[in-house]
Amino acid sequence: MNTPTDDKPIIRLDDYLKFVGFVATGGEAKVRIQAGEAKVNGEVETRRRKQLSTGDVVEFDGETIVVEPMV
Repeated sequence: MNTPTDDKPIIRLDDYLKFVGFVATGGEAKVRIQAGEAKVNGEVETRRRKQLSTGDVVEFDGETIVVEPMV
């Protein structure tokens, strides 16, 4: 059973940046992630399809946000 406390991936990095409003389009997310503008858990992440899990910390464009369970 998948509960909110599971560490299973819940969303891709590019989709997450769109979901939280950091970027307007998937194309913008792709370019900016591949340019090294995103960090996940303190490390630069250049894979747009990086799977995020609950509790991951995403840093982008001066903002920091913790991934929460998707409902």
